[in-house]
Amino acid sequence: MRALDFKVPGFLFSGISAGIKKDGKRDLGLIYSEVPAQVAGLFTTNAVKAAPVQLDRERMKIGLCQAIVVNSGNANACTGNQGLRDAERVSSLVAKQLKIDERLVFPSSTGVIGSRLPMKKIEGGIPRLIDRLSSEGWMKTVEAMMTTDTFPKVEVAACRIKGKQVKLCGMVKGAGMIRPDLATMLSFLVTDACIKAPLLQQMLEKAAEASYNRITVDGETSTNDTVLLLANGKAAHPYLSRMDRDADVFQSMLSKVCRSLAESVVKDGEGATKFVEVLVRGARNIEEAKQAAYAIAHSPLVKTAFFGEDANWGRILCALGYSGVPIDPNKIDLFFDKAPIVKKGVGVGPRLEQKAGQILKKKSFKVTADLHQGKSQFSALTTDLSLDYVKINASYRS
Repeated sequence: MRALDFKVPGFLFSGISAGIKKDGKRDLGLIYSEVPAQVAGLFTTNAVKAAPVQLDRERMKIGLCQAIVVNSGNANACTGNQGLRDAERVSSLVAKQLKIDERLVFPSSTGVIGSRLPMKKIEGGIPRLIDRLSSEGWMKTVEAMMTTDTFPKVEVAACRIKGKQVKLCGMVKGAGMIRPDLATMLSFLVTDACIKAPLLQQMLEKAAEASYNRITVDGETSTNDTVLLLANGKAAHPYLSRMDRDADVFQSMLSKVCRSLAESVVKDGEGATKFVEVLVRGARNIEEAKQAAYAIAHSPLVKTAFFGEDANWGRILCALGYSGVPIDPNKIDLFFDKAPIVKKGVGVGPRLEQKAGQILKKKSFKVTADLHQGKSQFSALTTDLSLDYVKINASYRS
């Protein structure tokens, strides 16, 4: 898409190379709202939280945000009190030059864990970062937050609320350390809608439940996962403060944008060659369906079979068996797309198995396990596990 497509009234963007990354690519980005924006946020559930996550969680209590400053190449995680001071210093410098309240600046970081931010490089880069702010700088910000991503992940949508056009643009970075406990590494969404922070938070949580919290690449939960949604009110329609017909319109748009962004994370999973939906149906309740689905989606043996295009259905039944969900193995049906491969816990035979196995050669397919124990279902998105995943992560710090 052209940069013009990502213009949102009242928002400016920039991204530069401050020298944090060794390859010289963009590594420092900024999102700036011309007025304080209502903010909603979600953060990692990992008990080990990076310094910017700790700081942002506190600043969320105000309900307003005017700037997001993000760096890649360094996570500023496991850096103690000094890491917090560094995150505060970055936001303070940005606030001073933008002439805004420091509490309205949310820092965010992604990259290698355990090293302090290269503060001299960041401090030197901030003036250039602010000087290059532009309504058309969206993709430069996206590039500045990428690490092992192989392509920029962006989405744009529009709707009408009370006769006014409303724009929503979202970006996400992430390809590894992806698990549904807030699954993404970083995601920022901006809109000119007029929505109060409490309702905005409710909307983001609902959207995330069906998107960011439905994906897994490697079953790992990052120290830095952050999703921020800013609404600056420039659309100038009456403010929304509760769910009604207009709020439903925005909710639908937000949920679709988040789902698309989440899917792009899985499709760009580190070393991934397959995009797989795992559906467990016929469960007694949604929690058991979810537990069973993730047992399959997280399983290294299942995922390596997907990579090898091996219809090794026994590994899937094995995962269901250790999932902790009470099951009757003699009731389970299993399908690859719509092709049956297991009926009542038993393989369908070489001819049908070969036909089902052909589906694994596709880049995208669906695995359905029917437990025949109830009416609940849950789907998760996952990848295969390839040799390249091991290579990427074996040498990540170097």
